[in-house]
Amino acid sequence: RCVEAFYIYFHAGRVEEPYVSITKKRQMPKDGYSEEIEKEVGQAEGKLCTHRSAFSRASVIQAFLGSAPQLTLQLYICVLQQEVTAARSVFMVLSLLSIVYGALRCNILAIRIKYDDYDVRVKPAAYLCIFMWRSFEIATRVTVLVLFSSVLQIWIFLVVLVNFLGFCFYPWILFWLSKSPFPENIEKELSRVGTTIVLCLLTFLYAGINMFCWSAVQVELSDPDLISKSQNWYRMTVYYIVRLMENAFLLLMWYIYKTDIYLYVCAPLLVLQLLISYCMGIFFMLVFYQFCHPCKKLFSSSISEALLSCFKLLCLICQHHKSTMLRGKVAVKSPENTDEARSSSKTIDSQNGNIQQSVSSNA
Repeated sequence: RCVEAFYIYFHAGRVEEPYVSITKKRQMPKDGYSEEIEKEVGQAEGKLCTHRSAFSRASVIQAFLGSAPQLTLQLYICVLQQEVTAARSVFMVLSLLSIVYGALRCNILAIRIKYDDYDVRVKPAAYLCIFMWRSFEIATRVTVLVLFSSVLQIWIFLVVLVNFLGFCFYPWILFWLSKSPFPENIEKELSRVGTTIVLCLLTFLYAGINMFCWSAVQVELSDPDLISKSQNWYRMTVYYIVRLMENAFLLLMWYIYKTDIYLYVCAPLLVLQLLISYCMGIFFMLVFYQFCHPCKKLFSSSISEALLSCFKLLCLICQHHKSTMLRGKVAVKSPENTDEARSSSKTIDSQNGNIQQSVSSNA
C-alpha cells in the first residue's frame, strides 16, 4: 500500500484519467443553512483516499494490539527493577506516542464515519485537545494497571479478563437484544463463517481499545456499517464514571498491599496525582466536545446539557432509592406502633373497669 500510494502520488496529473466520479458534500450549517458542494474526484485521488483510510485503521490496530501491551510490559519491568534506563525510556515514550496517535486517528475516523455527508475540517485546537485528552487518559490507565499488577499478580488477570470479555460481548448482547438479522453485506465474497470471524475480530479490537481508553468508534452489529452513528452521551458518561471508580479501587488495593519496593515512594501523593491526571483527561475531553468538535453544530444537545441531564437522572435515582428505604422503615415500624397502641388501649380499658367497680362498691 505504501509503495502504491507513493507511486500514485508522484504520477498524478501526468496522464489524463479516463473518468472521474462526482461526490456531494454538505458544508457545516451557517445561520441554520447548509450548502451542498459537488466535487470531481479522479481515480488516483480515490485510490489515495482508500489507502489513507486503510492507514488510519492500521494505525489503530497497531497502537492498541501492539504498542499498548508493549508499554505496559516495559513499565512493569521498570517498576520491578526500580530503575529506568535511557533505552527503555525511549521505547516507552515511543509506545505512548503510538497509542495516543492511534487513539487520535480513531477519534477522527469516528467523526468522518458519523458525518460522512458533511465536509469535515478538523482544526489544530481540536487535535491538541484530543492529544491531551488521550495522553492523560492512557498514561494514567497503564500506570494504574502496572501498579496493581506489581503487588497482586494473580488478581490482575481477573481484572483484565472481566474488562476484556465484558467489552467483547457487549456488542453481541446489544445485537441479540435488537433481534436484527445477521449482517450479510460486509463482503460479497465472504461466507457466513467468514463474516462471523470478521465480526469477532472487530469486537476483539473494540475490547482492546476500551481496555485502555474510551473507544470513539462504537461497534453496532445491527447497523449496516457496523458502527453506531448516534452520539450517545449517557454511554460515555457511564463509562468514565465506572472507569474512574475502577481506577480508584485498584489504586486503593495497591496502597493497602504495596511491598518494600515502594518504600521510597510517597504513596498518597502518587495516588492523588494519578486521579488528578485522569480527571485532567476528562476535562480535555469535555473541552473538545464543547468547543473544538468540528461538527458541534450538528449535535442535538451539547455536552454540558447532556451532563446536566445525567446528573439529574442520578439524583432522581438516589431520591427514589432513599424514598423506598424510608417507606421500608415506616413499614417495619408500623406493626410495632399498632402493638403498642393495642396494649395501651387494653390498659386504659382495664383502668376504666377498675374505676367502675370501685364506684359500684362505694354505692
